[in-house]
Amino acid sequence: MNGKKRNFRGGLLAVTMILVVSLMAGCGGNNNNSAAEATAAPAANATTEPTAAPTTEPAADPVTVKLQLKWVPQAQFAGYFVAQDKGYYKDEGLNVEILPGGPDIVPEQQVAGGSADIGVDWVASLLTSQEQEMPLVQIAQIFQKSGLVLVSKKATGISTPADLKGKKVGNWMGGNEFEILALFDKYKLDSNKDIKFTKQGFTMDQFLGGDIDVASAMTYNEYQIVLESGIKAEDLNVIDMNDEGVAMLEDNLFANKEWLAANKETAAKFVRASLKGWKDAIADPAAAVDSVMKLAEAGSTTKEHQLTMMNEVAKLILPEGFDSAKMGYTDAAAFKQTADIALQFGVIKKASNVDEAYTNEIVEMAAK
Repeated sequence: MNGKKRNFRGGLLAVTMILVVSLMAGCGGNNNNSAAEATAAPAANATTEPTAAPTTEPAADPVTVKLQLKWVPQAQFAGYFVAQDKGYYKDEGLNVEILPGGPDIVPEQQVAGGSADIGVDWVASLLTSQEQEMPLVQIAQIFQKSGLVLVSKKATGISTPADLKGKKVGNWMGGNEFEILALFDKYKLDSNKDIKFTKQGFTMDQFLGGDIDVASAMTYNEYQIVLESGIKAEDLNVIDMNDEGVAMLEDNLFANKEWLAANKETAAKFVRASLKGWKDAIADPAAAVDSVMKLAEAGSTTKEHQLTMMNEVAKLILPEGFDSAKMGYTDAAAFKQTADIALQFGVIKKASNVDEAYTNEIVEMAAK
């Protein structure tokens, strides 16, 4: 089509005809299709020519979210591991890094300092950090009930909290004692005069060996260790903080306020995938424990113990009669009770502004 112009006029018409014929041949190839079909031919070949391929937006890179756990990998956090293994975070466009906790790790400090985006801890600890002006806000309440109980051998004769008078009662302290103190207060028991309130180790050896009469225990961990030691449930008395009306909310999800302001959609996606993981973990505890055991330190636990833990954790996340559609929501009355107990026993020095301490907005976004 770039042929040179002829120098004689007489051949102009002939040249023009040749060019027209040549053009038609080039567009139509070797077939005799109609002009409309000839015009459509290049589209048919577009898939083989990169320059003619339709343009598409490149896939967005996954958004990284760092989750700081309260403790080491165990069934207490199974929902997050299940969500990771089943690709629920990936489906939401997230790359979630689950950071293990430990005795020297304070989740609130990690999140406030930017080392993590979202953390897991007990509400009382969050309230303390908020009072210290850490820019943190609760975005979901995972455990709807407290897992803390006081356990004693029936031989000690402790059937009600009033029977604690004169007994040696253990607790881990360090922020774990406030429900117990509220219980003492309810029954007019002075923890310094009426009870021998002592620091309890992180094993149940003191209780099993008879060094303390009453031990603090989580239903999903220490209480199960006592049963695994050979003591039967019928030989134990248990005082449940929920039954006594002094329960404080435990495992939650919280975020840095500044990060949350710029990442509400990301936070909602994380919560949605996490709750999906929790629902699966509750429905299939054995599979959830498989996810846990892949990350648990070798020799630190057993699959049997983790399975029991998972079954007990499920009772705290989805208590009997609780609407599963409300998983993750923060109950205003339960949060206020926790804050009131925290104020009563000096966890916080001034009343918490509960309207700013937590929000259900992210859970509501996640439910859409």
